Amino acid sequence: MSLQIVLPVFLASAGALTLLIEPSISRQRVESIRDSSGVRERLSRIGRANSYESFRIKQVTQSLVATSLSFLAIYMLSQSLFIATLLGLTSGIALYFLIDRQLSQEVKKYQQRIENEFPAVVEMLTLALSAGETPLGAITRISKRAHGLIGNEFELVISAVRNGTPFHVALDAFSRRIDSIVIRRFIDALITAMLRGAPLIDVLSRHASEARSMQRNLLMDKAGKAEISMMIPVVFLILPISILFALYPSMTHLNLFAA
Repeated sequence: MSLQIVLPVFLASAGALTLLIEPSISRQRVESIRDSSGVRERLSRIGRANSYESFRIKQVTQSLVATSLSFLAIYMLSQSLFIATLLGLTSGIALYFLIDRQLSQEVKKYQQRIENEFPAVVEMLTLALSAGETPLGAITRISKRAHGLIGNEFELVISAVRNGTPFHVALDAFSRRIDSIVIRRFIDALITAMLRGAPLIDVLSRHASEARSMQRNLLMDKAGKAEISMMIPVVFLILPISILFALYPSMTHLNLFAA
């Protein structure tokens, strides 16, 4: 293998290893990268707002390593510089976008888990307010007792309030961070009721029933999709085999009579 081929691969691997070993060297460069795909916003939605630099370093490092290894493996097999370069760059770029896609899927799963926990949390909040708790006290109690993602998000709200942020501003930041239509509607109604002095119990009870009905509709939708998915092996696998078993003896007897 010639030096013109080994040297670029070695430099790419060395750069990737530098990012792995000394991430502080490239931290300023990573921060200067334009975030056109909204990675910071997606990381903040899942509670990892401070891990943007490490995510980018991991993404670039793994892509460089994949490019280098793919280039070396394909060149050793094909002895073609063009094919090795093309497939090596393709594998690196594919891995780069695959990591980005995995982050989007993680954000979607995080949002779904929070929406699944939401009806129970609204009912707990309604019971706490009915017992005489203030909205801040009820959310504080839920953040300490709940063992879920919304409990963790409520802890961030309480921490922001203790640091001097107004309560309604912290709630609004929570709903914007989650970016869920259901939670956004609930938080807007809760903030409006607190600022205008409207009865909170009626607002929470109405949103609790809406959250339960929406959760029921989501379950019915998932059940319908699962039913369609279960029909695919029945139609394309079990049914043809059953027809084959039913027709094979008849075809055999017909062939015997014809002979």
